[in-house]
This record gives sequence, C-alpha cells and structure tokens, in this order.
Amino acid sequence: MPAKSKAQQMAAGAALSAKRGETKKSKLKGASRSMVDSMSEKELEKLAATKHKDKPYKVEKQP
Repeated sequence: MPAKSKAQQMAAGAALSAKRGETKKSKLKGASRSMVDSMSEKELEKLAATKHKDKPYKVEKQP
C-alpha cells in the first residue's frame, strides 16, 4: 500500500528505523510512534519506499 502523502511516507521511515533498532522509540512523535507497534516491518518498508514526487504534504480527512 503506497503512502498517500509525504508526511505519511516520512512517518513510516521513522517508524521503520525504530523497528530496526537504528533509532530509539522514545525519539518518535505522533503517527510514527503508533506505526511501530501496529505495523510489520514489511508494511513499513512499502510505505517508506513510496516515491513522494507529486504527493501532497498532508491529506485532509474526509467526512
């Protein structure tokens, strides 16, 4: 599943780094902190590998 925004792609990259032990989980903020626990390493890799060219920085929630 590709990331829908640059922010989501960056959060997945941060979570992946923490999951691999490259950074401390305590350094994470927001969505990346919950991604570490709720997603597998393979899922995080797919999100983090998404090209962010032509992606919006943030996608607004729709009602």
